[in-house]
Amino acid sequence: MRHWLFRACAAGVTALSLTACGTGPGTEDTGGGGGFTGRGPITLATGKDNSGTLTRIAGRWNSSHPKEKVRVIELSDSPDEQRRRMIQNAELKSPEFSVLNLDLVWTAEFAGHRWIDELPKAKFDDATYLEPTLQGASYRGRLYAAPWTSDGGLLYFRSDLLRKANAEPPSTWAQMGDTCKKVLALPEAEGMSCYSGQFEKYEGLTVNFAEMVESAGGSVVDGKGAPTVDSPEALEGLEFFTEAYRSGLIPKKAITFKEEEGRQAFQKGELVFHRQWPYQWSLANAEDGSSKVAGRFSVAPLPGLDGPGVSSLGGHNLAVSSFARNKATALDFVTFMTDVRMQRENLLLGSNAPTAAALYEDEELIAEYPYLPALRKSILSAVPRPRVVRYGDATAAIQDAAYRAMKGEITPEESLAQLQKKLERITKP
Repeated sequence: MRHWLFRACAAGVTALSLTACGTGPGTEDTGGGGGFTGRGPITLATGKDNSGTLTRIAGRWNSSHPKEKVRVIELSDSPDEQRRRMIQNAELKSPEFSVLNLDLVWTAEFAGHRWIDELPKAKFDDATYLEPTLQGASYRGRLYAAPWTSDGGLLYFRSDLLRKANAEPPSTWAQMGDTCKKVLALPEAEGMSCYSGQFEKYEGLTVNFAEMVESAGGSVVDGKGAPTVDSPEALEGLEFFTEAYRSGLIPKKAITFKEEEGRQAFQKGELVFHRQWPYQWSLANAEDGSSKVAGRFSVAPLPGLDGPGVSSLGGHNLAVSSFARNKATALDFVTFMTDVRMQRENLLLGSNAPTAAALYEDEELIAEYPYLPALRKSILSAVPRPRVVRYGDATAAIQDAAYRAMKGEITPEESLAQLQKKLERITKP
């Protein structure tokens, strides 16, 4: 799932050093120190591997490291639950999780609490990665995780129906609404709805809310991290989507949609437009009968109020738990998984967006995944969520405010005013 919000970003990667304290020499590491020593079996804590891609790539490691195998521990499908389990594990100082598959916005929180170890610069080449992915893996100018996958929001649309309606992919929300009216008037579109994103009360709503605000010219926080969400621009963005939900432009059941519910709706042919991450591409193009729209859709940049919109920055980083055993193995596994060759395989197997810049210019990959140039642009212009130690409180406040506004329990004005006050308390030094 990927992850997003704001302009409060860490500085670029600077000179790094290994944590001074270590666990001492030896073959088996007992965990709890900052040094990368000890070899042997490890674990990878991650969200649900719905495509099986992660398990397959981890299997490549296991086949060549029979004495240092990794066991994949799949947590919940919900990002919020994944984060809760990882924090619980860290607070107990448990060695159960060796490597953590972190949503990029959690990196600062985990680093700030010293739940993950700073990584050695020599193991990772800055020039390999797209710059925003490095920022998302850093905390206070130091690298605490390796950029593994990135994500930028894309607008999936039914290209076959837009052609029949003689319409182009929209660049504004108003154009999207007008195009929907034309498409939904077609006999082939009977029973379809216009648009959905991720509107259930969870991390995905934080992403979508941020895009509503940023794509209307507003911001959730300013460049110094101060909350700025109670603004005319933010109000205009939120009002469009609350009205779209009230009027039926967004179907009522979309209030329960996370990524997977929306994907299934799009693949069943229920939506004209869908805001989604790149992973949907391969699944929606499956020719095994699971998708009714294979070969009948395309992607475009997200629309905005007056022109192209702004995506929240998503993606995942791999970090080594401070309480892990066999950290030398864990570090080698992280470098293996984030190697350009493995990133390429991750893209080919599961449409997972790479962090390696070179792969976005690979002509063979572009022929297979024509959305890559648009995705690269989306990532480079994306706005990150706040990398703050109290991120859990911030995202919970955003989700509550956006969800209540979408459902009509409070007005958009009330929602933003209340959220502004909550974020000021949360981000207060």
